[in-house]
Amino acid sequence: MVSQITRGIKISVATSFEGTYFKNHKLHYAFNYHITIENHSKDSVQLTTRHWEIFDSLNDIETVDGEGVIGKKPVLKPGETHTYSSGCLIASPFGAMRGWFNMINFTSTRNFRVAVPTFRLSAPFALN
Repeated sequence: MVSQITRGIKISVATSFEGTYFKNHKLHYAFNYHITIENHSKDSVQLTTRHWEIFDSLNDIETVDGEGVIGKKPVLKPGETHTYSSGCLIASPFGAMRGWFNMINFTSTRNFRVAVPTFRLSAPFALN
């Protein structure tokens, strides 16, 4: 598991390999990632958008931007936590992801970016 704190918001990520799948007649490696967002600040915040950079050892970087996370824009009061799981398919057994969440602080009404630390995607059978 990897973790990082930005402006009192702690992001923790754990990953797992889910298996191989054929999609469009090509082999893909499926990974799940479990993200926990903890509000250690003194203000209520809301996650509004996300940005991902997906690195695949066999392909170029894929960038994904979108509203919220898994269809939600969670509001976290001080001390609250939001957890969700998602996944991705890549063409190789090795890759990584990193990104950020755009959030709004309800006290200051300012938008700010919370870093999601780089996390590895690696199939256990491919490790030496």
